[in-house]
Amino acid sequence: MKRWNGWGDDTIDYPLPPAAARFLEAQVGPGSPPRDASLEEVVASVPPSRLPAHPLVSTDAATRVRHARGHSLPDWIALRSGRIAAFPDGVAFPSTAEEVRSLLRYAASCGARVIPYGGGTSVVGHINPLPGEAPVLTIDLARMNRLRSFDEASRLATFEAGVTGPDLEAQLRARGCTLGHYPQSFEYSTLGGWVATRSSGQQSLGYGRIERLFAGGHLETPAGPLDLPPFPASAAGPDLRELVLGSEGRLGILTEATVRATGVPEREDFRGVFFPDWERARGAVREILQARLPLTMVRLSTPAETATTLVLAGHERLIGTLERLLAIRGVGEGKCMLILGCAAREALVKVARHEALGIARKHGGVHVG
Repeated sequence: MKRWNGWGDDTIDYPLPPAAARFLEAQVGPGSPPRDASLEEVVASVPPSRLPAHPLVSTDAATRVRHARGHSLPDWIALRSGRIAAFPDGVAFPSTAEEVRSLLRYAASCGARVIPYGGGTSVVGHINPLPGEAPVLTIDLARMNRLRSFDEASRLATFEAGVTGPDLEAQLRARGCTLGHYPQSFEYSTLGGWVATRSSGQQSLGYGRIERLFAGGHLETPAGPLDLPPFPASAAGPDLRELVLGSEGRLGILTEATVRATGVPEREDFRGVFFPDWERARGAVREILQARLPLTMVRLSTPAETATTLVLAGHERLIGTLERLLAIRGVGEGKCMLILGCAAREALVKVARHEALGIARKHGGVHVG
């Protein structure tokens, strides 16, 4: 089951490597583990619901706790300390657009505020109820996760908005396609959430951000349904998709989204390069991007992020060997790590890799494989 007060599945534990613990202590000082509030303690603090009964709405206290916060650091602190200012008064799990429509009418009739909920991975407070006199209804789209249609010629795929990243990719891969959208929250975030937050992914340089992939959809609003058919591009008038992209759920709830899939690439290739310092790393990345190479990923880490990534990886002997070899090549303290990715035909991957690594080498980069 998904962990209620942190990231990931509660059956999986990732212990902090000893080297990482020493690194963090050197950076921020010694710490003392706090006492976490138990789920039972937090559930006991949930006030009675202010919502009238509805067949689709659960007022179960544990369910309300699990929908009270997102995944920012302040959210985790609130959950683990048990200091949560407000909870949704109820959580609904619709399975159709019609049920979403009926829930919006229900919310209007009882004066409830509505929070659309996808994967619950928000880090900026989108899904957090605020204290107030009006009751709060959270509408969780987890049950709306089906592939509704797929056109093999155009590669347009229409999914219900509650589908998570892994399930979406699995259904496309079974048809020889991919969306290529991999935000850091990929494991739990949903297609509807990607659209509503104008999401960007790890490989958006090549596949495109979500606004390029989103072709149309269906929105349920308090004023009624709104269809956004996947029309071809046009220079006439505004693009109504912009009403939904980045709307953060303000206008309504996206129940379906049509996206542009691409064929699974013949070859995927990822390479790591280390630079002696930030200035040379930044210069290399600028030149690589200006060369318009067919890359899917260009991810550059600052010296602080590079050091943190290496120490959190564990494998002290392996990382130690790598750092000694880099030091021989003049890459020591202050180094920056660059990850390059390409997904295309074999021949195109070879050309892009050769050109990118050549530029990196010119700026003092050391290719490590």
